[in-house]
Amino acid sequence: MGFYLWLDEDLAWAQGTYEYRPMGTAVIAATDLFRRRDFDPRRKMPPPRSAEFAGQFASLGHLNATLKARRKRAR
Repeated sequence: MGFYLWLDEDLAWAQGTYEYRPMGTAVIAATDLFRRRDFDPRRKMPPPRSAEFAGQFASLGHLNATLKARRKRAR
């Protein structure tokens, strides 16, 4: 598995792969957490140009831990 995360103001964008097959793209509120069902292989939306690349992650849990840590810092 592999996930790429971009953050843009109030939205979080992620693209995922599972054993070299694209899982697709997911877009959620930056205050939410990603779930496997959020990813749709038919969704091919690129993140907006204003989005900031936040990194590459090995698991959905690691991706969500980063979002949780970001929320704690924002308080």
